Amino acid sequence: MGRLANKVAIITGASAGIGRATAKLFAAEGAQVVVGARRANELADLVKEIEAAGGKAVALAGDVRSEEYNKALVALAVKTYGRLDVAFNNAGVIGEAGPSTEVSEAGWNDAIAINLTGSFLGAKHQIAEMQKHGGGSVIFTSTFVGYSSSFPGMAAYAASKAGLIGLTQTLAAEFGPNNIRVNAVLPGAVETEMYQAVNDSADKQSFITGLHALKRVGKPEELAKSVLYFASDDSSFVTGTAALIDGGLSITRT
Repeated sequence: MGRLANKVAIITGASAGIGRATAKLFAAEGAQVVVGARRANELADLVKEIEAAGGKAVALAGDVRSEEYNKALVALAVKTYGRLDVAFNNAGVIGEAGPSTEVSEAGWNDAIAINLTGSFLGAKHQIAEMQKHGGGSVIFTSTFVGYSSSFPGMAAYAASKAGLIGLTQTLAAEFGPNNIRVNAVLPGAVETEMYQAVNDSADKQSFITGLHALKRVGKPEELAKSVLYFASDDSSFVTGTAALIDGGLSITRT
């Protein structure tokens, strides 16, 4: 029996990176998964890969900025598997970067809408369903950026992701009496499409690598293992946390 045996889980941002690795790990640990992202083809490939490995998965493509899409993910979980136990609200973007005096209102709003509002809308409907089944676990992907340190030109990203920590704490306090735990993971740099897009040169990658105590960036599979901890009963007495999974980036000064 896996650590998520008989659990039903939603994972957003599942077409690549941390979300994809987490969906595969959850399924390998016995969860029945509902995967969401904007890219339908990549989701279809993920479902095939999970099923080929003996797991169970269904996919629904859409945009987390839509409340109807978030409701539909929950409805798909219930229709297909009968319940919802775990939700990993992972979909996110870097958003418009650059000097804050030059960031457009549209760029700011887009980052907030995807990273923060989209996660709130997901949790809103996920928690409502979990209350019917005796509890559950909600996990958000935040970041160290805007929490333990930051970089110039990342105001929209930092603000939207920092907002998730406040949301985590409030939901944890609000729904703890219903046996619903809410936590956030705060990755350091992780080898994903997003990381490669931002760090598009050897010099940039060397700089980012050097910020970590481990002197390397993380792998999506490593983050997935931390998310698994929060999803599983191993963390049954853990809620409201902002957990740095950052390779020592936050404490390194060398």
